[in-house]
Amino acid sequence: MKYLILIQSNPRSLEVWERMTEQQRMDFGRDHLKLNTEMEEAGVLVASEGLADPSLAKWVSVRDGETIASDGPYAEVKEHLAGFYLVDCPTVDEAIAWAAKVPDAANTEVEVRPVLDMSGWEF
Repeated sequence: MKYLILIQSNPRSLEVWERMTEQQRMDFGRDHLKLNTEMEEAGVLVASEGLADPSLAKWVSVRDGETIASDGPYAEVKEHLAGFYLVDCPTVDEAIAWAAKVPDAANTEVEVRPVLDMSGWEF
């Protein structure tokens, strides 16, 4: 079963980041890379990425068959998706164990959510 481990940027995580030295920030990033390698070697990693700042996002909608892409509007939010790991594990407990290894989990929470299996759906 696939699970998405979601990493949020929020006031608590930003406060921790601001207190880190440059070396601690480098180590934090390396810890994410090490976790990628560990997940790959265990055969559970499907994908993992960090996400750019929300101000770089595009909002896309379709109206009357026309695609509209815009730079906003952006809501004033204190939390946004900062990155994710997509893992394929036999149980939610194993996904939780992997989530506990995400460096961000030491300072804030990370979310584990099952991916909806639509393989039996017809269209």
